[in-house]
Amino acid sequence: MEDIIKGLVGVALGRLDNDEEEHRNSPSRDERSRSTWAEVVSGDQEDDEGRGRGDRRPGYSSNQWKREDQYRPEQEQWEVESSRISNRPYKEQYRPEQEGWESENLSTSKRPQMLDGDNDDGWQTVGKKPPRHKVPKDHWHGYKLNPSEQEYSNEVEIDASIEPSEDELADLSQACSKLWDLDLNRLVPGKDYEIDCGEGKKVFQKGDMAQGNLFTWVSDDVFRKPTFSRFCSLLDNYNPHEGYKEVVSSEERQEQAAFIEEISRTAPFKYLHKYLASKGIASGNYQDFKRMMTSLWFDLYGRGGTSGSSSAFEHVFVGEIKERGEEEVSGFHNWLQFYLEEAKGRVDYQGYIFPRCRGQIPDSETQLLTIQFEWNGVLKSVSGTLIGVSPEFEIALYTLCFYVGREDNHIQVGPYAVNIKCYRFGDRIGSIFPIADG
Repeated sequence: MEDIIKGLVGVALGRLDNDEEEHRNSPSRDERSRSTWAEVVSGDQEDDEGRGRGDRRPGYSSNQWKREDQYRPEQEQWEVESSRISNRPYKEQYRPEQEGWESENLSTSKRPQMLDGDNDDGWQTVGKKPPRHKVPKDHWHGYKLNPSEQEYSNEVEIDASIEPSEDELADLSQACSKLWDLDLNRLVPGKDYEIDCGEGKKVFQKGDMAQGNLFTWVSDDVFRKPTFSRFCSLLDNYNPHEGYKEVVSSEERQEQAAFIEEISRTAPFKYLHKYLASKGIASGNYQDFKRMMTSLWFDLYGRGGTSGSSSAFEHVFVGEIKERGEEEVSGFHNWLQFYLEEAKGRVDYQGYIFPRCRGQIPDSETQLLTIQFEWNGVLKSVSGTLIGVSPEFEIALYTLCFYVGREDNHIQVGPYAVNIKCYRFGDRIGSIFPIADG
């Protein structure tokens, strides 16, 4: 019996030794998380020529950008935005399904490869523990119906305020300022939402200067606003990996058309039409103009070496992860997308970037921010975003600057001096985003 007991003890000790050795030789949980995410981002999808991205020749660039016709953000100080993978360890992961928190689902046809330990929507949760918040989605299922079968808000009556003045037609800044005044759906800080800017930092500084999330809370009523809820319903229609060919379903096309129809009933959109029609840029026919806007924002084009892999809407509002060299977050300039991703734990806010002028430190009332954050572990060192503005305002503002403005558009919107940076991709929007002036 004594020999049997000694034998059992020896086996147990041997297993413990083996477990310790395996633990020492295996990557940490954080390291496994990072490498797994990198594998998903790098992907095994083939490009149009049938090559897997992992098989590309060293130094081969799938995008041969031309300065005149195609936008090349990596050559610019801002749209490179020094985005790269952060070297600091991941924070403790949060799994919303363990807390009964309802996560948003990516459309099943667009899901990235499922990761070990992920939550149900196929994304790896890498940020801080978010506040539990269920976004009201009462009417989202109806947004996929034919636009003629949907219910829309009442049309804004056309009056003198929607007619652009001669001064506004001659001055882009005045026109953009008018759009700000016409944004009747813009939110009120402290009433509709609250942000905590945390501490500031310079672009090159490492380390998280924000103890918590950027958004402390957003009222449920915000997501019941027709243009806001329709906008949010579009955000899960895209695969964020640059170079991944998008497949747009008929239901998603219905969502796009219904969103344009909804915002076409608002003052900023009507003003935009009047403005562009007066300039001879758009047709005077409102239906034609709505089709033009649908095409501008939702038609697919090539990015990352794959045709049909991107659109203006996806890049500017949803965001993409590009893989030329190190992984980088590209685009992603919308506050609603930021809030939703932060609430899911996918965005880790790391503080604001110090303004160029002293004495302009942002606070909870500020609606133009320059921030730094990680999206699924990939760092975006600097990004400009307008907080609390409506989807119709951003669509109108960026469209106006694209058609009437230049690459740099120094304008005034409300109390903010801003440069709307616009990169063109031929006759498409390559990227467009706000930079605080001064």
